[in-house]
This record gives sequence, C-alpha cells and structure tokens, in this order.
Amino acid sequence: MSLSLYDSHSQSVRAFEPLVPGKVGIYLCGPTVQSEPHVGHLRSALVYDQLRRWLSAKGLDVTLVRNVTDIDDKVLANAVERGQEWWALAYQMELEFNAAYRALAITPPTYEPRATASIPEMLALIERLIAAGYAYQAEDGSADVYFAASKWAAYGELTNQKIEDMADAGEDPSTSSGAGRGKRDARDFTLWKAAKPGEPASATWQTRFGAGRPGWHIECSAMSTKYLGSQFDIHGGGLDLRFPHHENELAQSRAAGDRFANFWLHNGLVNVAGNKMSKSLGNSIYAADLLNQGNPLVIRYWLGSAHYRSVLDYSPTVIGEAEAALERVTGFLKRSTEVAGAAASIDAIAQNNLKALAALYGNLPAAFVAAMDDDLSIPSALAAVYEAVRAGNTAIDVGDSAVVAANAVAVRSMLAVLGIDPLAPEWNEAGADSSEHAALDSLIQTLIAERNSARANKDFARADAIRDQLTAAGVVLRDGSDTTHWSVNG
Repeated sequence: MSLSLYDSHSQSVRAFEPLVPGKVGIYLCGPTVQSEPHVGHLRSALVYDQLRRWLSAKGLDVTLVRNVTDIDDKVLANAVERGQEWWALAYQMELEFNAAYRALAITPPTYEPRATASIPEMLALIERLIAAGYAYQAEDGSADVYFAASKWAAYGELTNQKIEDMADAGEDPSTSSGAGRGKRDARDFTLWKAAKPGEPASATWQTRFGAGRPGWHIECSAMSTKYLGSQFDIHGGGLDLRFPHHENELAQSRAAGDRFANFWLHNGLVNVAGNKMSKSLGNSIYAADLLNQGNPLVIRYWLGSAHYRSVLDYSPTVIGEAEAALERVTGFLKRSTEVAGAAASIDAIAQNNLKALAALYGNLPAAFVAAMDDDLSIPSALAAVYEAVRAGNTAIDVGDSAVVAANAVAVRSMLAVLGIDPLAPEWNEAGADSSEHAALDSLIQTLIAERNSARANKDFARADAIRDQLTAAGVVLRDGSDTTHWSVNG
C-alpha cells in the first residue's frame, strides 16, 4: 500500500500497512458529553471520516470505534448546575453531538460504545495492572486506585517526555477524587475514583476497592481493546489529548500486556480569529451556531479543507469563502451536464455508502491519489479537484465534450471520496433543510433577544412568558455563560 501517515508516537511519516490484510481498525476518542458540541468536536470527527472514506476508496474494510464518555466529573458537575440527572444530561448531549455529525454527513461509527457499558472490562484491566505490579489501591485505604507511572520505564514515550522532568500526572486536582490522596507519587494517575460525598448513588459502582467510578484514561483503553483487540491499526483524537490522556492510555495498556495502537494520529485544533478557542475567553463556536450560518455542505467543506495536522482558523469570512469555492465546482458540474449530458455523470452515491467508494477509485486523477496517500493532504487533493474543474471549463469553451465528460466524472469521483459532492441527493435535501432551519433560527433568535432585553430590564414576567411561548412550541432554551442555545424538543 502506498499510503503514508504521520505517526505521533514515532514523530515521523510512516508507510501504513494494515495489521490484517484488507482490514483496518480505528479507535477515535469521542466526546465527553458534558455540554453542547463545538467546532473542535466537529473537526475531529470529520478528519477521521475523511481518513475512513479514503481507506474505503482503496478497498479496505474499516471498523471505526468512536466512544462516548458518559460518566465524568464534569458531567456530574454540569448536571448539578443545570438541575438534571447526570445520565439525562449525558444522553441529551449525546443526541446533540449525533445530530451535528449527521448534519455534516459524517458516517456513523461501526460501534459507538458508552463508557458506562464497559465497566466490567475496565475493572478487569485494572486487576491485570495490579497483578503485574503497575497499579495499587490508595495508601489511605480509600477506593482510589492509581497507575504507578514511575514503574513503567517507557512512560512519556508518546509525548517525548522523561518522567523525571514531569511534576505530576497532568490531572486536574479540582476534579480528582480527594485531590490525589493516597498517591505514592504525584505522577501516578487515577484508574478508579472513589465516590465523593454528595455524588448520586447512580454514578457509582461497587467494587472490591469500594464504591466509585472509572478514571477517564482507563475507559478508552478498555473500550478500544474490547472492540478492536489487543492490537489495532490506528488510534486517533485531537492534539489536546496527547497528554495526559493518550500518554496514560498507552502506558497502562502496554503495562497490562496489550500491544495497543500501531499508529497514533492527532488532528490540529481550531482557533478563532488567531486565538485559541476556550470557554474562559468566551470565543467558543458551538456546532449549532456554526450550522446556522449556511448549508451544511459548505460547513463540511470548510472544516475539512485544511491539512488535518494544521490549525484551522475561524473568522467571520470563512464560510462565505468556502461557499464561493464550492460554487465554482457546482457551476462546472451543471455546465458539463449541458454539454456532455449523461456521459458527464456518475451514479449518485450516498455519503455513508463507504463500500461504493471503491468503484470510483479508477476515476481518480493521479494527483488526487498521490495527495491523499501523502498523509491525507486534503489541500493538495482539493487542488487536484480545481485543476480538473479548470480543464473541464476550458474544454467547454472549445466544445470538446469528451474531455468535459472525463473531467466531470473525475471531479464528482473526487468529491464523493471527500464527502462533498454537491449533486449527491442528501446534500440537496440538507440544503433545503438548512434554509428552513435558518428561517426558524431567525425567528427564535429575535425572541431570544427580546427575552434577554427583558431580563436585563428585570422584566422577568415578560422573559418567562417568552420562554413559555417557545416551550409550548417545542423549543428548548439553554442559557450558557455567554449565549443562549435552542433546540427542538423531541
């Protein structure tokens, strides 16, 4: 196979060969469903959808596992803040993530396990680590269980760090159970967390250590190997997960005897006007707000237009620029049909019909194939698309229908592989849905603005009346720290 990918572990571009010929197993760290999805979540999911589509186009059978972290300190804390049961918040947010993924035609994963469904596997992994001498129950006798990082000689290998240079395990003391009580070493990280006073009983599991719940890192180690085996091809996620999450995953999995991931892929993050996106800066771009800006096809195009390892920068102009770029393609495809007729078309392929992509491989220009094989270089692949559009338009001008048809077929084949064919039926439906959604959003935003004004003027009766009016229409409002989000209930 000619595909090469950048492996974060070796910090090099390596030739990719499936561990099992013809098959690829990918584990992707999915969302912690504590709050609404933002643009960074969408980008990460889309990056691995692009990879999956390219592997499928090359004729490989891909199994992609994307987990849902539905039990976590922040899930519990946010549920209390919103006055919900933790499991209700987790499920509500999971639905919002999946709705955003669907809007962008991100193919559903082969398996999408929730952390709470794999507790037995997590406990079994912890027992293996204890038996191997790499984990221990807290010295104070609590139910906390820690991984002894200093005992694993390779700890730090993923992020090229030496353990002697680390101050701690990278865990947030404010969310750990007891802020690290009973640790032998500050660099040891949590495998199992003792239940804390005031937490709901439904968020704890009884074990021989005592009541508690899993640590974040153990969840992904257990779920990935449960569905993909002791060794699998690719582990992916955002760059922000390299440390401590992926470093700790790798250490505990290898220490337990699993060979684990053969490749580690990390996608770049999203900036907003040159600044890191963060809740503290109040510059987060939520998925719902992004999708309200235009046709989801345009949003997908923009999100997937940069190299996956680069920073993607959001500004108010990017969606308009993406729309203009796509219009060049759509305009050519419409003209090509007028000139070359049916010869310029391919059979419509649904965006989630991955097996059908292999039939298009022979239509792909060599420059496109080389770009995708070169560490999934989407910018170069898009350059191949626009070169074919240019050549096709030139052929239209001189009346060469055979060249027009060949370029139109190549363009649609490339777009189908990338999941951005504007003539695919679901995008036309999505465009119509988007127009209706935009009109509805405009009306609701007007009411939200009126409600905010009423609250600012302490006219709480009017503010409550507006909320009740929207609730009666099936619209749910959620007030964030800096904005109000809406969704349709049910």
